[in-house]
Amino acid sequence: MQMAELSRRSRVPVATIKYYLREGLLPPGTATSATRAEYADEHLRRLRLIRALIEIGEIPVAAVRHILERVDDESVTLHDMFGAVQYSLGPQPSRPVLDADGQAAGREVDELIAGLGWKIDPDAPARALLASAVAALRRAGAPPGVGLAGYASAMAALAAKEVATMVPDAARGGAAASDPKSRVELAESAVAAMVLHERVLVALHRLAQEDASARRYGGG
Repeated sequence: MQMAELSRRSRVPVATIKYYLREGLLPPGTATSATRAEYADEHLRRLRLIRALIEIGEIPVAAVRHILERVDDESVTLHDMFGAVQYSLGPQPSRPVLDADGQAAGREVDELIAGLGWKIDPDAPARALLASAVAALRRAGAPPGVGLAGYASAMAALAAKEVATMVPDAARGGAAASDPKSRVELAESAVAAMVLHERVLVALHRLAQEDASARRYGGG
């Protein structure tokens, strides 16, 4: 297909496609003349992934390039590929305030992760993000209502189901790990799971809080 058709099928403007080509996010097509090139389905899949990363994940172009490098490198495990996506998602933790509350929160998060036996990288942004949130709760005199362990248990069960649906059991370590087509599709699925599912969880949590408040304090 030529660029006009690629643009139509991907719903990405031609000018944007040219920008992705210049930035090296999209591989060049097969030249058919000095001014024309042919593009294949792999370009369409790549555009869908780039669009998901930038528009859904709101990930900067520089971080998108880093993720795509992991997708293209077949020696990178699916776990590390998914990690490249997750670590690029916002919100990013701010510089920690190392007062007494900040230090206590850091220890609390470390103890929680160790106690659960979770395999978490020491530099995981979510670790610092959680510590910052716990520190803010401490300063406000409002510790987590059900305790961190209660939230963690609920999230562990949900995360296990989400991750299990990303890659079918039959494909683990096999075709999904080495087939470029599969890796691009898996990365796109990861964006949806990590971003859109998270928004669903936030919305459901708020709805459940409203219901609980109405039942306890509504009086109706």
